[in-house]
Amino acid sequence: MRFDPASLKYDANGLIPAIAQDHATGQVLMMAWMNAASLARTLESGQVTYWSRSRQAFWAKGETSGHVQRLVELRVDCDRDCLLLLVDQTGPACHTNRQSCFFTAVRAGDEVEILRPMV
Repeated sequence: MRFDPASLKYDANGLIPAIAQDHATGQVLMMAWMNAASLARTLESGQVTYWSRSRQAFWAKGETSGHVQRLVELRVDCDRDCLLLLVDQTGPACHTNRQSCFFTAVRAGDEVEILRPMV
């Protein structure tokens, strides 16, 4: 069966959440939004491209920082309303210069920073 991006369930703004995960380590790197066009660009080029809600523009991950995400595999969840992008991440994934955007854990009611910025 061929993949049809139109079969995905986008929200009222035409967006779908996309979770980026390091394909080698399994570490969850970040969550961002895609629309049908950014997904098409990603599938065509192999460079992950998101949709920036704040800028209302395409956002090719790493276009300014050099911290590029290359798509290894695209997965669709069972409800077809969320994407999992297995990626090859160059440099930190987070704009805070951390490997992952998920660097704060809640432990016993306290927030704990579990990842320091990369040098």
